[in-house]
Amino acid sequence: MNINMLMQQAQRMQKEAENNIKKVKEQLALTEVQAEAGGGLVKVTMTCRNVVKRIEINPELLQDDADMIEDLIAAAMNDAARQAEAISEEKLKSANSGMGLPPGLAGMF
Repeated sequence: MNINMLMQQAQRMQKEAENNIKKVKEQLALTEVQAEAGGGLVKVTMTCRNVVKRIEINPELLQDDADMIEDLIAAAMNDAARQAEAISEEKLKSANSGMGLPPGLAGMF
């Protein structure tokens, strides 16, 4: 094998990895997670690209203190963000698998 063939193979692998990652990111933009706080009093729907689609607040909660409502919204959003991050990491990791990248390099993409 000469160096030109190795370079061409590396370029093909890089392009394939970039295409895989692009597809995964597109899928993540459509993948939604749901989280709740306060036993379901506040519910948040968010994409795995951290776009909040919906916040639901139980009408009973609206009679309570604003600080508590704000805390529950923050808790639900943080939970949704954690879920989205976990799904994103898993899908991006699988997009890089099979690319023949040495350990440690797959995380760079």
